[in-house]
Amino acid sequence: MSNQIQLDAVDRDILFHLRRDGRLTNVELAKRVGLTPPPCLRRVKRLEEAGIISGYRAVVDPAAVGHGLEVLVDVEVYATDRKTVEAFEETVASYEEVIEFRRFFGRPDYFLRVAVADHAAYEAFLTGKLTGLPGVLRTDSHLTMKTIKTNSG
Repeated sequence: MSNQIQLDAVDRDILFHLRRDGRLTNVELAKRVGLTPPPCLRRVKRLEEAGIISGYRAVVDPAAVGHGLEVLVDVEVYATDRKTVEAFEETVASYEEVIEFRRFFGRPDYFLRVAVADHAAYEAFLTGKLTGLPGVLRTDSHLTMKTIKTNSG
């Protein structure tokens, strides 16, 4: 969780550049934001310590690792007791195929992004894992025709 710190224009510029390329050297980042390297590094460390920068990651081509099919899934549950809901959330969050998992206010109750190799793998996930869980009332699958924009590039 991020601590409350005031972000100025330079901090926002640092974040902009690091979102685009988290592997920038401090020297290159400093040059892009108009600072010398020592104050730039101090700002980056402050943003990290405050939790504003929560990590760095590699953006991997899903098809290259056998996850070329991405399906968006709406899930409605009939269970309202805390034990069933918590068990459902813990189980679904543990599935390797689930790359994003959100609980909504209203309907549907949950949203999942599922990445698998192909249609057969998705069918196996849906029928073998998801729909058999206690509390699941309905699922609605959406296959992507075209990805226009993602957060990763």
